[in-house]
Amino acid sequence: MYLCVLSASVVKKEIKPMITTFRDLGLMPYKQAWDYQEKLLNEIIAQKLEFQKQPLNDERLTNNYLLFVEHPHVFTLGKSGSEDNMLANFIQLQAKNAEFIHTNRGGDITYHGPGQIVGYPILNLDYFAKGIRDYIEKLEEAIILCLQHYRLEGHRLEGATGVWLDPDVPGKTRKICAIGVRVSRGVSMHGFAFNVNTDLSYFSLINPCGFTDKKVTSLQQELGIEMNINEVKLVLKDKIAEVFGMDLSV
Repeated sequence: MYLCVLSASVVKKEIKPMITTFRDLGLMPYKQAWDYQEKLLNEIIAQKLEFQKQPLNDERLTNNYLLFVEHPHVFTLGKSGSEDNMLANFIQLQAKNAEFIHTNRGGDITYHGPGQIVGYPILNLDYFAKGIRDYIEKLEEAIILCLQHYRLEGHRLEGATGVWLDPDVPGKTRKICAIGVRVSRGVSMHGFAFNVNTDLSYFSLINPCGFTDKKVTSLQQELGIEMNINEVKLVLKDKIAEVFGMDLSV
């Protein structure tokens, strides 16, 4: 009797990082970035539908994108949110040079502004996650790893999305990154808002993410120094690529 033993290198198929296009959009109005996301999402959906009409081909892959952006001052309300969590009136918003926009992501109300890294992964989740919950947990994990780079301990909070500090300490729980996504035909859009040098006073105009008993913080607040946001973007980009198995191209 002869036994044929195949080495692991023969049996195991190599998993290559998924090529994903990275774009830093700089400072861009929220609606303009939203429209751009929709354009990329529809592009990927069209590719998926076209591939379904053709024979299976492992080499045929859809496009995928990771966008970073900063927004001028804006408050956005998700589909499941309540306008009651917007505490400011129109005149107060004008005084703060801020917009208020209803959006089609999940979640409640949040704030975007300069000094905050907003990440919009426009991804075919067939390649990156087992489902929406898994996708959100991977976004959270990338932020947690980024915080570890700066010697901060980020955590998840039961019953809520996003990344938090001291979630088990009453009165000290504070959110450093909000997450709200939309998935259409297996393609993601919207994403996360990571407070780096964010003006936290704007959060006093809302109940952030619908919470009335939780605080909001930033890297600058926690570390006591203004951060080089471009450096933070590089760290965060690397952690996202690590968690999702991305090969990021520009």
